[in-house]
Amino acid sequence: MSTPESRTQWQALADSMSINGSAFIAGEYLDAQSKQTFDCISPIDGRVLAKVASCDEADANIAVQNARETFEAGVWANLAPVKRKQVMIRFAELLEQNADELALLETLDMGKPIQYAKAVDVAGAARAIRWSGEAIDKIYDEIAPTAHNEIGMITREAVGVVAAIVPWNFPMLMACWKLGPALATGNSVVLKPSEKSPLTAIRMAQIAVEAGLPKGVLNVLPGFGHTVGKALALHMDVDTLVFTGSTKIAKQLMVYAGESNMKRVWLEAGGKSPNIIFNDAPDLKKAAQAAASAIAFNQGEVCTAGSRLLVESGVKDELIGLIAEELKSWTPGHPLDPSTTSGAVVDKQQLDNVLGYIQSGVDEGATLNHGGSQVMQDSGGVYIEPTIFSDVDNKMTIAKEEIFGPVLSVITFDGMEQAIEIANDTIYGLAAGVWTADINKAHKTAKALRSGMVWINHYDGGDMTAPFGGYKQSGNGRDKSLHAFDKYTEIKATWLVLE
Repeated sequence: MSTPESRTQWQALADSMSINGSAFIAGEYLDAQSKQTFDCISPIDGRVLAKVASCDEADANIAVQNARETFEAGVWANLAPVKRKQVMIRFAELLEQNADELALLETLDMGKPIQYAKAVDVAGAARAIRWSGEAIDKIYDEIAPTAHNEIGMITREAVGVVAAIVPWNFPMLMACWKLGPALATGNSVVLKPSEKSPLTAIRMAQIAVEAGLPKGVLNVLPGFGHTVGKALALHMDVDTLVFTGSTKIAKQLMVYAGESNMKRVWLEAGGKSPNIIFNDAPDLKKAAQAAASAIAFNQGEVCTAGSRLLVESGVKDELIGLIAEELKSWTPGHPLDPSTTSGAVVDKQQLDNVLGYIQSGVDEGATLNHGGSQVMQDSGGVYIEPTIFSDVDNKMTIAKEEIFGPVLSVITFDGMEQAIEIANDTIYGLAAGVWTADINKAHKTAKALRSGMVWINHYDGGDMTAPFGGYKQSGNGRDKSLHAFDKYTEIKATWLVLE
């Protein structure tokens, strides 16, 4: 069937779609042991999409046991790298072949525009799986420099059972950033998607088996963080826990790991990223376009969102006007319309959170320049217009806390030293942007920023070859690139003395 080209066609496909809300364990779709379910509600219009299995500790025990048995049997872990590569590449191909279905599930589930669900989420997920698959048989172990009668081998081995807890903003993409290296290195995985957006993970598990992944290597447990998520984090037979989500939950997962078996914990947490625009920015209109996209894309529900716009005083007024103009092209619309650039926020709770932050900005004395209101209320969904605050002090709540919505805080500075001081005055350290025509200033600023990623004269750059992750309370470890493989392997030193 050809790809839908209109909202009407996408809606027709949605109406004909059968949505599965079951858990996926040992290659089979199953109800939760408790038979409990929860409603999966679309933020587009408030309708119930599916009854989803509400997994808990009992399901976690079954899935982890199955993953352990599968790992120990070696049906995947001991498979030749070239064979694992073939399965991974086939998995990526099948994701692409099912792109319309997966993109539609993503859009219905969390409200993002269908054009981005397909071009960014599905395409990026397939790219992540393929890239990791291609890397499998190109990563070598090491030989230590030894005396002539000794051999020192440094090898990497799969950790075993990996529990992956992924967020609701990019459900499929974030899952595949973790599944790629975890599966490539031979581990078995228990994936827990967010209860706010579980549908693509449930479908992907079946696609992975169709691609040739042995049953039991990938299991999916939908459910809530305080039940099945907690059970996985405390489980004594989970070797590694990987997570993308809020800093608050990341800290709790570290506690659970310490209370259980000291499982390795790798965390990609929150951000409050500074986007720094100097007076000598080479193209102020381009900077404004990037600043608008950096806060409005995916409804601002992005960990790297450029939510703190640091502007040198000489261009502040002009830049705010340019950004306000650019944000007109990010007006919320129906997510199934292929022309829509900004969709619904994930649910009513998140909408209320964002509106609460907007009110706090007003109450604390910031100037509301643009937006700030809920829109499209007659749709039955949850939509909010992009918002700009100026005259923001870095100590204000909207400048300190991760909002996860389209709310831009404009903070004025004078000179490079003050820009760096403000930029680094945060508990986070995920990403940053720097706009200047002075190459020396660009490098000096980038080196001084306590951020895991810095983009110069653009925002949100990089591909699968570049690591993704942050400093400070933005987490540890890295997704993407060969550095991601470190999280899913143990290093073994084997020493041989020749007689």
